[in-house]
Amino acid sequence: MKTLTLVVTTVVLCAMSTAAFSQQIDAAFGVSALTAPSSNNAATFSAFTQSLSGGTYLSFSGDALIKHNFGVGGEIAWRAHQNLFAGFQPYRPVFWDFNGIYAPRFSKYTGAELQAGIGAESIRFYQNFYTCGYFSGCTNYTTSTHFMGHFGAGIRFYPFGNFFIRPEAHVYLIRNNIEFSSNYAVRYGASIGYTFGGR
Repeated sequence: MKTLTLVVTTVVLCAMSTAAFSQQIDAAFGVSALTAPSSNNAATFSAFTQSLSGGTYLSFSGDALIKHNFGVGGEIAWRAHQNLFAGFQPYRPVFWDFNGIYAPRFSKYTGAELQAGIGAESIRFYQNFYTCGYFSGCTNYTTSTHFMGHFGAGIRFYPFGNFFIRPEAHVYLIRNNIEFSSNYAVRYGASIGYTFGGR
């Protein structure tokens, strides 16, 4: 949880530090689902037959548009409940990324959002005991982290004022995702957010 807090704090601080230069800042909370290809070899039991698919994912995102609808943003998404890896090991995936963003406005009530960037998939495998470190504190999980590319798109609807609803989709290209059956995952859902300035 400390890593999650650190990433969210970093995203918020980066967004706040660019506030003086930006046209607008957006913050949102979302709910989504994740799909990923399953293994073609279901007859042989191994960890590699397991798919990342399933579960409800919660997310926080933020961005700052700096010039002519272009800006920077970040997002963190995690599975709301633990799942079982290989039938017995509790785990939870966490995806975080930093992006370049293009967010044109079509009218007072609609706009688009396109993202591309890099980040990481962090798989937390939970244990029945705690491991303590001088800098990390005590945790009841071990982590397997993989570099990833990220692409995202969404449409913003502003039903009233600066509040928006954003249906969205995210594609993750995960490097060396050896714990699961695929290096590819798609997350789709919707976020509710608020735009500061720029309207």
